[in-house]
Amino acid sequence: MLILGFESSCDETGVALVDASGTATPRLLGHALHSQIEMHQAYGGVVPELASRDHIRRVLPLTESVMQQAALPLSAVDAIAYTRGPGLAGALLVGSGVACAMAMALDKPAMGVHHLEGHLLSPFLSADPPEFPFVALLVSGGHTQLMRVDGVGRYTLLGETIDDAAGEAFDKSAKLLGLGYPGGPALSKLAHEGDATAYKFPRPLLHSGDLDFSFAGLKTAVLTQVKRLAHARPEGPATPQLAAQLDRVQKADVAASAQAAIVDVLIKKSVTAVKQSGLKRLVVAGGVGANDLLREQLNAECARRGWRVHYPELHLCTDNGAMIALAAGLRSQAGLLKPESGEAAYRFDVLPRWPLSALSDGVGLS
Repeated sequence: MLILGFESSCDETGVALVDASGTATPRLLGHALHSQIEMHQAYGGVVPELASRDHIRRVLPLTESVMQQAALPLSAVDAIAYTRGPGLAGALLVGSGVACAMAMALDKPAMGVHHLEGHLLSPFLSADPPEFPFVALLVSGGHTQLMRVDGVGRYTLLGETIDDAAGEAFDKSAKLLGLGYPGGPALSKLAHEGDATAYKFPRPLLHSGDLDFSFAGLKTAVLTQVKRLAHARPEGPATPQLAAQLDRVQKADVAASAQAAIVDVLIKKSVTAVKQSGLKRLVVAGGVGANDLLREQLNAECARRGWRVHYPELHLCTDNGAMIALAAGLRSQAGLLKPESGEAAYRFDVLPRWPLSALSDGVGLS
């Protein structure tokens, strides 16, 4: 079964073709991605209207590129998958509209996929795919969750963020240091130059006794430290001028200390989740899963305990069409996707707010 997948939930346009034939591990046949980072940098963040317009410009040329990579005609595709949610409504509508129109023209089924399930299952396209069951640390954008995964569509939430997610903590800390957009990768890069012990930032909820996360307090601590280094009034506003008062060594030390605090919490909570589950396998997925310090320390911790840890390939950590096609393929293999017929099969409704827990409840699976 050849599945063409479209991802357009935010600021990356992704298209990919995945072979999910039979019960074999799906294979990636073609993959193309366009990032809008350069376009949004001038605004310091994603502008939804600009994101939607750019998706429209990119999606068909990317589709042509993918089919050329696979050396197959579009008519060879058996189904078309798209990100139904969560995400920016306008951006989601571009991908869903193109996918459903193409599916109708080809007389093929259209499949709406959950963006976070795509991330969750993305390691199955890696050179070292996991096996069920496992504990998953999902760290993508505004989401930080720990889940027990017993199979496709069989997810149990163990803990999640109650305010800022890990990705937001990276981005907001970077903004306070004047590192621009996107902040997370820039902060991680600068952290290599710094001393992770220079400042003792809080590890929120580290000893809470549960598996929930909270990173809002860390952002406040970073702001307080930046003000202190800039000799600014504690009660004053957070302005771009604050970061200009810091030299590169100070910024690097703040970056390294903030990253160390975030990674420490993620590792400690993940280890606790695996121990409590009685399993010996951990999967890490989502954009923050590409962080080299997180991978280095998790690898060491899991090796020490005799556990296996799995990640997506680095180029599949960010939003991409491959994870969407893969999720549709695995759901189809598990008998969880039942394409509708008639006009209902090609309605391109989207779900900008769509909790992952809804999948286990059987909501929005058609």
